[in-house]
Amino acid sequence: MYKLALMLAALCLGSTAVQAKVVGKEVSYSDNGVTLKGYLAYDDAVKGKRPGILVVHEWWGQNAYARKRARMLAGLGYTALAVDMYGDGKTADHPDDAGKFASAVSSNMPLEKSRFEAAKTLLEADKTVDPGQIAAIGYCFGGGVVLNMARMGEDLKAVASFHGALPTTTPAKPGEVKAKVAVFTGADDPFAPPNVVHAFEEEMKKAKVDYTLKVYPGAKHSFTNPDADKLGKQFNLPLAYNAAADKDSWSQLRVLLASAFGSRK
Repeated sequence: MYKLALMLAALCLGSTAVQAKVVGKEVSYSDNGVTLKGYLAYDDAVKGKRPGILVVHEWWGQNAYARKRARMLAGLGYTALAVDMYGDGKTADHPDDAGKFASAVSSNMPLEKSRFEAAKTLLEADKTVDPGQIAAIGYCFGGGVVLNMARMGEDLKAVASFHGALPTTTPAKPGEVKAKVAVFTGADDPFAPPNVVHAFEEEMKKAKVDYTLKVYPGAKHSFTNPDADKLGKQFNLPLAYNAAADKDSWSQLRVLLASAFGSRK
């Protein structure tokens, strides 16, 4: 019986040791005296340092959706930080507030850059992260942020924008973009009409950026967010979830990250 108990204990311990467990925790950092509240996620079964991914939120702020994406990345073997671009973990429940919060940051490029870099510094310093292996992804407002950071030459291995803002006041210049860039947008997204998408492509080509662009037929704005249908109806906005586009864009993101960092899981 004693030997049997030892065997069972060993089996249990062995099973526990190999089980992946995504750990998520709130973290605070600061930029120019403003407290920022992020969410850090990683798999504690992964040994050693790994690439870090910054997740920049939609215009609603660093909410449950941004944290969900951070946990999904952690499940793939990365450490992910859902960043706070607004300060004090501020989120919006109404488009009017969301628009004000987003405009306050996007209209002030030095502020946008410093808040992004504050999050990047925090992520790089984490004990689970290889500081030389950082990427960034963003949704809607956040998609525009990560594209701008790539354009400005931030030291990032890869950048992915999901239904993000494509126009910019700081267009890419040849030789300045270090990141591989991927953009996923909807063909029926009124915030990214064909002329805007075409202008973005021309910008990338002129700057000789290593980029990919995928336009999903029938997809509207916020197509990766399952809450988009509800929010669209509630506020009469052109938002809609598209399961096929969501699944494919996430799959394409995994390919992008694998090309930047090597295969993880």
